[in-house]
Amino acid sequence: MKRKVRLGVIGAGWWATSNHLPLLAARDDVEFVGVCRKGADELALIRERFGFAFATEDAAELLERCELDAVIVASPHTIHYEHARAALERGLHVMVEKPMTTRTDHARELVRLADERNLHLLVPYGWHHKPFIQEAKRLLDGHCLGELQYVLCHMASPIGALLRGEPKQLDRIGGQAGESLFAPEPATWADPVIAGGGYGHAQLTHATGMLFWLTPLHAQSVFARMSAPDARVELYDAMTVNFTNGALGAVSGAGTMPRTGLPYQVDLRLFGANGMLLLDTERARLELHTHDGKQHIAEVDPASGGYECAGPPHNFIDLIVGKTEINHSPGEAALRSVELLDAAYRSAATGQVEAV
Repeated sequence: MKRKVRLGVIGAGWWATSNHLPLLAARDDVEFVGVCRKGADELALIRERFGFAFATEDAAELLERCELDAVIVASPHTIHYEHARAALERGLHVMVEKPMTTRTDHARELVRLADERNLHLLVPYGWHHKPFIQEAKRLLDGHCLGELQYVLCHMASPIGALLRGEPKQLDRIGGQAGESLFAPEPATWADPVIAGGGYGHAQLTHATGMLFWLTPLHAQSVFARMSAPDARVELYDAMTVNFTNGALGAVSGAGTMPRTGLPYQVDLRLFGANGMLLLDTERARLELHTHDGKQHIAEVDPASGGYECAGPPHNFIDLIVGKTEINHSPGEAALRSVELLDAAYRSAATGQVEAV
């Protein structure tokens, strides 16, 4: 019988305890060894609920005292790098929440460490596991569009309460794979120092992560405008992007969709020398139209684009135990997303075009 994957968790808050841990608790090849978060009472609750052998408020102590194979990092955005780097340096596989980091140099360092040490580095972008999104990946890997020339990348979602840090609204935000033990911590979303930014880091990274997973594009420079009505972090993002291959792009985000059960908007429209590919999660669709008159319209249930995040945690463990060799949300794609967003935040602050 093969040994179970010995797992540690750094940052066991709302999302980790309502999605990642319930999913992995159902597997017979994962052992919950150690957990880290702030708050003794919260730690005790998590330890009891999920059966962790060790619990601490100190991430360094977790890594020092526990025999681990892998770590999930779900701490606040601005300390992802610190925790993920420490785990990689100890030879551990890492699944780190999005955004992978808030700085380009930090993201590059994590990818370098994982590559040098032959470790799995995964960022849990749930949409990448949708069948029609994976079909788009296969089409684009087959160079269906030729050289990319222009892209539109848009996302909108109902997280205004999170970004404004409104406690009464936060209590109503549930989990996905399991019962929520905690409401989201307002500061991790709404405090610009802790969160490192607003909608760009909190959500738009889903859409940009998808763009950079589906395509080989690399951002070269960005001009961005951001606005934050009634909030300390931005709710809206608008940016123009120059890519290294000469392509142009428009990237936008809005965090104030009404919380009425509507699907999140993720809309990618990719234009190349050979035609265009349209990918949409709101009214789920995948269409390819080429200049030679051919078209491919995938058979997709229009209601199948809703966000789910079961795929990434399972993909992470499957990579470690050898059930798959395919990482559907690798650190490299997340790195290119960080490059774009880092430049965008700098541009919004300076009012100038900023290079990656």
